[in-house]
Amino acid sequence: MSTFTPGHVGLNVTDLDRSRGFYEAVFGFECVQESPSPERRFAFLGEGGQVVLTLWQQSDGRFPTDRPGLHHLAFEVADVAAVHAAESRVRATGATLLHDGVVPHGEGTSSGGIFFEDPDGIRLEIYAPVGADERLAPDASAPTCGFF
Repeated sequence: MSTFTPGHVGLNVTDLDRSRGFYEAVFGFECVQESPSPERRFAFLGEGGQVVLTLWQQSDGRFPTDRPGLHHLAFEVADVAAVHAAESRVRATGATLLHDGVVPHGEGTSSGGIFFEDPDGIRLEIYAPVGADERLAPDASAPTCGFF
């Protein structure tokens, strides 16, 4: 049996320029490829030439969290200092930040991070595997990443 490794994630967005700017500012992604056609707009974003995220301008409205589909995207960083740095960048974009800062994934766990939305309402998480236990979890009875 083959081992499956995630390749990249593709997101539908309403405004490619706005979303590209957001993901470049928050994550430091670079544009690996962008569509030359104004009728079929897309951008491939990544690190070191490796595509991590593809953005496709082909939707309207906000991301519906009450329907089956994507729940959230989580990105792991090396340590909680990197989470705090990302929090500053998220705040600078004016994005909706939930839980007001770094929180653990659950009560008594050391892993955790920040939870926020992109410009289209897609839920995102940036977390570290340890060091986020400086505060109480938002809800002691459920994983933080599952209910935001």
